[in-house]
Amino acid sequence: MTDQEYLDHAEAALAAIERGCDRINEDTDADIDNQRTGGMITLTFANRSQVVVNLQPPLHEIWLAARTGGYHYRHDGTHWRDTKTGDELFAVLSREVSLQAGQAVRFEAPTR
Repeated sequence: MTDQEYLDHAEAALAAIERGCDRINEDTDADIDNQRTGGMITLTFANRSQVVVNLQPPLHEIWLAARTGGYHYRHDGTHWRDTKTGDELFAVLSREVSLQAGQAVRFEAPTR
């Protein structure tokens, strides 16, 4: 994957996370504050816990940090996959945000 391909896929993922937060806030009472600074999005919850998603351009990865730990994702041509487990980024993000928000929420991967 070229640097530009990585950036295109990574930016699409971050934009999908931002749209997901907006939709969740409109449709539920989860109250997720999302702030983006460059290649990093910080999701802050009512209980003051956070989930952080940030780009790692030199490695062509996206990293996710949550209460349960840190996860590294690489794009496989279709999805962002955990480098250890193969789990898909948006499935793990949905699980982690649901845990920290105290209610079930769902993020959706961007479509291309």
